[in-house]
Amino acid sequence: MSHPPVTIYTKFGCGYCFRAKSLLDQKGVDYTEYDITMGGPKRDEMRERAPNANTVPQIFIGDIHVGGSDELASLERQGKLDAMLGAE
Repeated sequence: MSHPPVTIYTKFGCGYCFRAKSLLDQKGVDYTEYDITMGGPKRDEMRERAPNANTVPQIFIGDIHVGGSDELASLERQGKLDAMLGAE
């Protein structure tokens, strides 16, 4: 199954990050995870991609900013996540 690239920015020990990654894992989705616990260039990248985002996780499907764990779960409940992942 081919899908757009999924990127998730996380921090160590973040329960919301764990929950979001668990949902993606259950769906069999490969994703790239960037741990921004210590800041650095990937945190700057996240802020460029999502200027108003101050919390983690921040999730992107392709170039679409999904938001955080709650938004990802909401897309799943609404039946919209599979379509965004190209899994229809």
